Amino acid sequence: MSAPPRESEGAVVATRRQPRSPAFWLILPSIVFMLFLFGYPMVEGVRTAFTGDAGFTLEHAQRMVEDPKFGDAVRNTLLLIVAVIPLQFLLALVMALALQARPKLSGVYFYLWAIPLAVSDLAAGLVWLSIFADRGYLNSVFVMVGLQPVSWLNYESPTTMFVAVTIAEIWRATSLVLVIVVSGMQGIPKDYGEAAAVFGATYWQRLWQVTLPLLRPSLQVALILRTILAFQTFAVAQALTGEAFPLLVGETYRWYSVLHNPHVAAVYALVILGVSMLTAVIYLRLLRDQTTAEAR
Repeated sequence: MSAPPRESEGAVVATRRQPRSPAFWLILPSIVFMLFLFGYPMVEGVRTAFTGDAGFTLEHAQRMVEDPKFGDAVRNTLLLIVAVIPLQFLLALVMALALQARPKLSGVYFYLWAIPLAVSDLAAGLVWLSIFADRGYLNSVFVMVGLQPVSWLNYESPTTMFVAVTIAEIWRATSLVLVIVVSGMQGIPKDYGEAAAVFGATYWQRLWQVTLPLLRPSLQVALILRTILAFQTFAVAQALTGEAFPLLVGETYRWYSVLHNPHVAAVYALVILGVSMLTAVIYLRLLRDQTTAEAR
């Protein structure tokens, strides 16, 4: 005759038979929605990228690598990220510090600087096209002051094209970083800065040792978000240069809409997805390690 179950075993059995918590049922619709919104397109993209008439194939990936514009697209995308993101963060931080000083009409300045958030990527590209075109506003100013006009968007001058796209992208997306930084600054208690000032800390010491460390979570979010979005830069460059300045997303569009090859376009999309996810993981890893080291 078997012994009766002990109290601990009975508690385990009872725990296993408990129904799921209400929180699970509340988030279940969101989980299902996310699976359909992101999971199914990702699976379909992988299938399209690596499936041919005879089944699994790497032919489409090989065709992407052998594309003459693939190397230029990778190089231009990486150079744009390296040039744009540091300048955007520097400008956003300077503007946020200026707003923190509360000058006259500071609210007006904030709304003026946030205007690009309401402008679509393509519209921003068209605005800057009217500035950098051969007969655009910038060359008109050059002629008025006696300078020679510059062919900014000439396909034979990749440097000037890169400068034009960089300036347009900085104008378009810096406001996003600004909003995140301003929001983070509003969550920093003023007591910390005032206490540091009482103990003789200068403005720069308070900035480096008080403001920036407390602003780190907001800067982390802005850095990850802007890097991922920078990999998706397309409409601004397309409006300014057409196909003369290839980018990864632009090549994805070209293969899908112009060359009518969704397989190679899917491979391009997976490359962008993979690099974006890898970058986000690296950021989180590095920033987490720094925070842990400081805590120790």
